[in-house]
Amino acid sequence: MKKAFPTFCLSLSIIISVISCNSKPKEKKNKEHNTTVQKINFDQGMNISLPYMVSTNETTLMSWVTKVNDSISQLNYATLEDGNWSSPKKIVQGQNWFVNWADYPMIVENNGTLLAHFLKKSSDESFAYDIKLNLQKSQDSTWQTELPLYSDETKTEHGFMTLLPYKEHSFFVTWLDGRNMAADPKKESGHAGHHGTMSIRAAEIDKDGTVLSEQILDSNTCTCCQTTATITSNGPIVLYRDRTDDEIRDIAITRLVDGEWTTPKFIHDDGWVIGGCPVNGPKVDAIGDDVAAAWFTAANDQAQVKVAFSENAGASFLKPILVSNVGTLGRVDIVMTDSDHAIVSWMESIDNLTYLKAMKVNKLGEKFEPIIISKMDMSRSSGFPQMERTGNKILFAWTKVGDGTSEIETASVELNAFSNQSLNTL
Repeated sequence: MKKAFPTFCLSLSIIISVISCNSKPKEKKNKEHNTTVQKINFDQGMNISLPYMVSTNETTLMSWVTKVNDSISQLNYATLEDGNWSSPKKIVQGQNWFVNWADYPMIVENNGTLLAHFLKKSSDESFAYDIKLNLQKSQDSTWQTELPLYSDETKTEHGFMTLLPYKEHSFFVTWLDGRNMAADPKKESGHAGHHGTMSIRAAEIDKDGTVLSEQILDSNTCTCCQTTATITSNGPIVLYRDRTDDEIRDIAITRLVDGEWTTPKFIHDDGWVIGGCPVNGPKVDAIGDDVAAAWFTAANDQAQVKVAFSENAGASFLKPILVSNVGTLGRVDIVMTDSDHAIVSWMESIDNLTYLKAMKVNKLGEKFEPIIISKMDMSRSSGFPQMERTGNKILFAWTKVGDGTSEIETASVELNAFSNQSLNTL
């Protein structure tokens, strides 16, 4: 069932979209690289949305939500096998789910064990919901469903989760936690509470679903932007949209170093002052100690997508690369292809048309000719496109919005199809 987003978040999203669409080009318009985007058939109905993809080793999984009827939702997944999606498998089905365009369920695999999550309403308040974990052990055919992640019982927001394979048989998770926003922990407050602050927390989950070492990473964050994390050779790092007392909402990082989380700091001082959540989180990826982060900002009323690299597991970042400042809507993703290069994707609206685009960038600050992956609907219903690497291909998944319907489309692009012609020299 479609849920109404908070008025202040929705209003800001609309404002940012208008700013983005009306932005004047600040750089030479990119030529669109003429290449073939190979569609991958995904015929699973007209009431599906919220795709999420993950690749581990040689396995690529995609989860999504099916609207069974007005009161029942179902979380499914499929595996990419020889370039095609397998038949769907059900994870869990139920009522009173919190199904939101920006806060999508996820699935992840580690040595045969699967972990997935969805959001379930905890009261009649529009924005009071909990994270529910679901675990399928290796060699098992059944799912343990609705496992708890925390002992907090406040009727507040808990979501925007990130799931990663971690140690040999465990998972790393991070999420936004609104328990401190409740006016009274014993009362229902939902999103309207705002008597406290949103926090970001992290934990390790073992192969049996037991939650280990839950920790708070930052006690005051933006309220409804996606979190992101990756495992470097030095350990996990977490990126998210922070929030200062002066309402600066730039992207922050914290790292697990010698068993302790570092004090959060901005990866770059954009200086975006905004009085509410823009619903536009960062994405990060790593190969060893090399890290690439992508994010959206609208500092000084200029909507932009940026990428920055790190060569020391996120301890510091190189100068950001401006990927787009022409009609950008953000909704970014990023995949590192080697220690020096990454592919970044984002949504962009120009001349009343919206596109999903992807571009190669490198540590030297070079950006290359972009590829148009697909036309898109700019509405919230189109969600956040997903991107993953499998072998020598980059995979994409997105929600195609129709007249009262939604379906998922997927496609791939060969890595060597991304241009080697630097736009910096044009």
